[in-house]
Amino acid sequence: MSDFTIYHNPRCSKSRQTLAILEENNIQAEVVLYLENVPSKKKLQELLQQLGKTPRDLLRKSEDAYKENGLSDTTMSDDALLDAMLTEPKLIERPIVVSGSSAVLGRPPENVLELIK
Repeated sequence: MSDFTIYHNPRCSKSRQTLAILEENNIQAEVVLYLENVPSKKKLQELLQQLGKTPRDLLRKSEDAYKENGLSDTTMSDDALLDAMLTEPKLIERPIVVSGSSAVLGRPPENVLELIK
C-alpha cells in the first residue's frame, strides 16, 4: 500500500500531470477516481483540514453546477457547500494528493513536490 493517495480525474490535464510527477519520483500512489467513488462527507472534511482550506476554496467555480446551484452565494454554509460537492463531485477542485497527515492541491502540479521532500 502506498503512502500517497491522489484524488484523480483522468480527463483533467493537471491531474494527469500531477500523477506523472509522482510516477517520475517512483511513487506509486493509490488512485481514487473521485467522480466514480465520491468521498464521504467526513472524508471531504478531513481532506479540507489536511489542505488547510475551506469548502469554498475547493469549489470549481467554472463548472456549470456552480452557477446552476447558486454556489456563489457567500451566505451559504460550509455544510451546504459540502453537500453540493457530494451531489456534484465535479465541483471538487482536483487533483488532491495526500501523504500521511499532509495534503496538497495539484494546481499547479508541481505543488506535489512539497509532499515528496
